[in-house]
Amino acid sequence: MIKTVIMMTKPLSSSDATLSILFFGDIVGRPGRKAVAAYLAHRRTEGTLPDVVIANGENATHGFGLNEGHYKELLTAGVNIVTGGNHIWDRPEIVHYIEKAEYLVRPANFPANMPGRGAAVFEVNGHKIGVINLLGQVFMGNYNIAWEQLEKYVKDLQAETPVVFLDFHAEATAEKISMAHYCAGLKLSCMAGTHTHVQTADERVINEQLGYITDAGFNGIYNSVIGMDVQSSLLRLKSFVPSRLEVATGPVAQLNAVEYQVNKNTGRCQSVQRINTQVDLKEQRVVQPQACSIV
Repeated sequence: MIKTVIMMTKPLSSSDATLSILFFGDIVGRPGRKAVAAYLAHRRTEGTLPDVVIANGENATHGFGLNEGHYKELLTAGVNIVTGGNHIWDRPEIVHYIEKAEYLVRPANFPANMPGRGAAVFEVNGHKIGVINLLGQVFMGNYNIAWEQLEKYVKDLQAETPVVFLDFHAEATAEKISMAHYCAGLKLSCMAGTHTHVQTADERVINEQLGYITDAGFNGIYNSVIGMDVQSSLLRLKSFVPSRLEVATGPVAQLNAVEYQVNKNTGRCQSVQRINTQVDLKEQRVVQPQACSIV
């Protein structure tokens, strides 16, 4: 059974038929959390906050997993719904709080007895949106079949709202693109690929229905290896010495997100905008990146 979770964070937007959905790619550690908070504060000051804000938070706690404090920090910053991925269980404490984390959706294709929810309908500022989180199978691990789990949930979600969003946490680009075409056939509204932390430049609307991007990118230190420290990443790749990846530090964060405009009556996506900018973490302000930055 799909439960509707209600959240009110700001006055209702205008009564036109368009719903704006902002999705942040994987948030990596403290720099990623601070970058997202600064960007949302910037949009709030501009008066351009979207109707619904979703973020992938599976790397938000020191690069691996999501503890309760950081989950609440994202909500306080203005994120309405948090999705997960293959690292969602990396912080053991999550099994103690996930059942009461109303705005957190973990991958739906884990075994049926796992705690938490893989899909839900959220009512944010009077707008209903269904959200599904799925894991890919190619180069990822032995998870339940994503296609079957999508079929299992989509009808129940669409019975509540025509607007349905999928965070597909997967490695292979071909698997993500294949899933996108399948989602368009099922009349989903939006899909964002996550997991690889590298934003792709293929945003589009498929079959005049599904807003899509193969990977939304990541939020974390700009001068890094997908958010992790360069030297620890090199050590792991160049040697056989066991080493721990550390979250990168630095003054500038990369900010990757995707914004969708969806007809809330039909569920059809009308446009997709890819966001790739930077945040000065010391001053907590958004800065426009140069065409070719010196690092």
